[in-house]
Amino acid sequence: MLSIIIVNYKTPQLLSDCLTTILNATNDTSYEIIIADNDSGDNSEAIILSQFSSVKWIQLSYNAGFARANNEGIRQSNGDAILLLNSDTLNINNAIESCYKKFIESKYIACGVQLLNKDNTPQISGNYIMTGGLNYLLPLPYIGNCVKWLGNVFKVKKPNIPDAKEEVEVDWINGAFLMVKKQAIEKAGLMDEDFFLYAEEAEWCSRLKKFGKLCIYGQFNVIHLQGETANQTFGSSGKGYYNLYDRKGLQIMLSNFVRIRKQFGISWFLIQLLIYSISVPLFFVLSFFDNLFHFRNPFTDYARAFKFLKNIGSLWSFAPKIISNKPYFYKVL
Repeated sequence: MLSIIIVNYKTPQLLSDCLTTILNATNDTSYEIIIADNDSGDNSEAIILSQFSSVKWIQLSYNAGFARANNEGIRQSNGDAILLLNSDTLNINNAIESCYKKFIESKYIACGVQLLNKDNTPQISGNYIMTGGLNYLLPLPYIGNCVKWLGNVFKVKKPNIPDAKEEVEVDWINGAFLMVKKQAIEKAGLMDEDFFLYAEEAEWCSRLKKFGKLCIYGQFNVIHLQGETANQTFGSSGKGYYNLYDRKGLQIMLSNFVRIRKQFGISWFLIQLLIYSISVPLFFVLSFFDNLFHFRNPFTDYARAFKFLKNIGSLWSFAPKIISNKPYFYKVL
């Protein structure tokens, strides 16, 4: 049996659309659907249970984030495999069942599918581990472009699969669709509850990978309306992880650094923190001359630069806790 676990936070319409695509599919696989609600404080439960009476609703007493809510769902699940599924996903051509049937008979302990944007263009679904988490330098202003250029010059292996068309082995899988065998979870443990949002699936996959292989089934597709829930939560905009200038950006950076400390150690944590800190004065100086050279107001990017400076300052305030590696809930919402 497959246990499908979906975390909800104030997104009843997205959740309803997601469940409709699952339940309207022709299934001959036994499954259960578990909704873990992060104290939405709205009418999500009434809306969903009135439409989908078969789902199991778990009501948490606070906004526990991704890892803790999913862990509660896993604890109450009965399947031989669990699927962590975002509420802003749509099941295309019964991809969930097709994936489960192939996966449960395979050598893999965890898998994902090829995620698609609403316009059917591919999203990054499978990823490779970069030493020290150096891929986290890519969103940095100016430094990120330099890192990309150096990577191309030295032909460094890309940190992800842009578009999987078939079965591809990976190091970690996008948490929007992450299917894991229960026996692997029993060995590797649950998700790390220090994380509120972002990077938790990468850290979890690093532990799962010690007990078996992970893959992306590129032949199966699921639409992922990327960032919809998080943007509503943080009052942010944009997709992906390149906006480092608001509360969502702070949460992204904080979670990434927690992962770096846990997975790669103190030295890599300090190296990355130093590079991030150096990027602040570089942003001010280089943006000034960049805009001046292109005949724009030289101070155009200073509002963003000051927001970035504020977030880096906040990151430094968390540094002692992160270095200590003691249990702590890294939540800035």
